[in-house]
Amino acid sequence: MQSSRGRIMAHMLDAAENASPVEAVEAVTRELGAALGARSVAFLIADLSGRALVRLAHVPLEGAGAGRRDGEETATVMPFDGGPAEQALRSQTAQVLAQPDGWTVLAPVTDRGEAIGLLEMTLPEEPAPPTLQEITRTAHVLAFVVIANRRHTDLFEWGQRTTPFTLSGEIQRRLLPASFTCESSAFTLSGWLEPAASVGGDTFDYSLARDVLHFSVTDAMGHGVASALTATLGVGSLRNSRRRAVGLVAQADAADADVAEHAAVPGSYITAILGRLDLRTGVCALLNAGHVPPMLVRDGDMRELPLPANFPLGMFAGSGYRAAEIALRPGDRLVVLTDGMQERNAANLDLPNMLRSIAHLHPREAVRALADAALEVSGPTLADDATLFILDWHGGHSEDRRSSAGADQARASTSLPA
Repeated sequence: MQSSRGRIMAHMLDAAENASPVEAVEAVTRELGAALGARSVAFLIADLSGRALVRLAHVPLEGAGAGRRDGEETATVMPFDGGPAEQALRSQTAQVLAQPDGWTVLAPVTDRGEAIGLLEMTLPEEPAPPTLQEITRTAHVLAFVVIANRRHTDLFEWGQRTTPFTLSGEIQRRLLPASFTCESSAFTLSGWLEPAASVGGDTFDYSLARDVLHFSVTDAMGHGVASALTATLGVGSLRNSRRRAVGLVAQADAADADVAEHAAVPGSYITAILGRLDLRTGVCALLNAGHVPPMLVRDGDMRELPLPANFPLGMFAGSGYRAAEIALRPGDRLVVLTDGMQERNAANLDLPNMLRSIAHLHPREAVRALADAALEVSGPTLADDATLFILDWHGGHSEDRRSSAGADQARASTSLPA
């Protein structure tokens, strides 16, 4: 079995490398289908809305089908409905379904908790446990194929966009991290941005060092392209400082000076929460630059974290910044959001009660549940961007992560958001 598995993996990787980036996923799924005798294989990528899957490739194809078209490319949207596909993605567990013409397997395509999509396979017979394990491992390999090849083509990004982006939306998209979710032995994090009709300059970011996690949530003044450009300046400054290994206060000082000096619109500013978590101790340094206070969920209770007051970045250059520290305990959840979650109708959301009700959800599902709740009370579109960043602290930084096919099963959501 081991040698057979090795041959399958080797053939898949060869197929991915020999094909063009646009055809790499189809080449890999074709190899897998042939190895397992599958009647059909398809890759369904997660839509950028977080509320649907998109069918980009199907092997074999028996017709153009419905959906969006770009030349010969087709993207068919499959909205979440609580069914097996959504269950597989959210719970990170393969689903096996009996069909009139065989058996369908839905296996999560995941890397470090980031739900990239699903591998859908139709087999003539019910898969035995070793075969199912082979499929789930292959789905994990497929995640790396997608990650590697999307750098060279817009195909995956095009497929994920069910609605066109404005220029400001395009700029904002480029400021976000490549992966919205990250699982490590000591923590799990996930961010989400629910854009307003006119982009409001929100961003979130994170970066992992050997023993430190850096993160930020920012909100640039205004809307549209001007706001997106101000956000670009702020995020670029923070990343530059972080990559020069300067401290949290120094990062804020540099971004404050850069925004004040270089903003295209005079008087522009950015509110921000900057964080630096020591993964060896659980001590988290936090800096609040005129932003909504972060919240801590501990033992079922929620409270805002009192931090030293600072001006927004760029508002009064050279005013100076102060940070504070909190010692996280295993089981703690840190929540950072922007004021789009609290403005106008969104303020009707009972945030403390909502945070308690989703405490059992993986951060990946928790941020989506909060965004859905904000949309429910605000209408179909938000007046301002709503950005969320959730960090669960587990401790045990020196331990190896316990994962299967790209996800820690013990942390997966046991039930889905209502």
